Amino acid sequence: MKITLYALLLSVVLSGCGGNSEKTFKARTFAASDDFNVFPKSTKDILSIVKTDSGKLAAADRFAIKYKDTVITIDDAPNAETKKFKVASFINTQKTAVLVQSANEKDKMDPFYIIYVNGGKTDVVSLNKPSKGAEDKKYTNGLEELTRSNLLVNNDFFITTINSRVYPIKRQKEDERIQGKFFMYSSDKTTLAFLTANALYQVNIKTGETFNLPLPASLTSQPETLVANIQRDYTWVPNEHGTSFLKKNADDDRIVDIKEFKH
Repeated sequence: MKITLYALLLSVVLSGCGGNSEKTFKARTFAASDDFNVFPKSTKDILSIVKTDSGKLAAADRFAIKYKDTVITIDDAPNAETKKFKVASFINTQKTAVLVQSANEKDKMDPFYIIYVNGGKTDVVSLNKPSKGAEDKKYTNGLEELTRSNLLVNNDFFITTINSRVYPIKRQKEDERIQGKFFMYSSDKTTLAFLTANALYQVNIKTGETFNLPLPASLTSQPETLVANIQRDYTWVPNEHGTSFLKKNADDDRIVDIKEFKH
């Protein structure tokens, strides 16, 4: 009888511990064909963001990602295995895809991933590209919220949370991330302009077309008036494919509609 009672008690304890199982996923490389705008087949086929560390005793808020009762861990060697995240944000209203940044104490350099569920299966996609740029620490800004629905990740990926689209941003040099700061984009939000040392590097996220616009030192040496001067003397001009790039006005007296600019 004692053995039977002990076995029953043990089974209850074990079943209680099963509610927080853990599963490790290998992160794969982002593919241009990836579609994260997934609609769940049932109300259970969604992810949840769980706060794990917060309050006065914690250095900062930390989060875990769960699918049903399973905590998701990411293995992305040589990066350290990740169980907790310092950034966790859904990129669709269906809650089937979440953008995360690992909390491995490398500050802005910590890697980003998208965890998503499709048809009951979980997958992890890496948003990390190797870079050996001389100014990487200066221009690796982590997650930048350009608007409520437009996100920029380390100058390498542009995310629209309205439809969960992720666009890779073409680099100036393939082996280094854009060595500049996001400056503004076109009115249709498809051409991004980055302020580099002496130019505006422009790239269209949909077509991959690029245009590098050199800027005179008289402009770049006065950062406090740079935006206003660009708005006054430069215009978004569509090319033969309909892609807009910022160019110097041929006529300095041209009246520019301020609505052309988004920054």
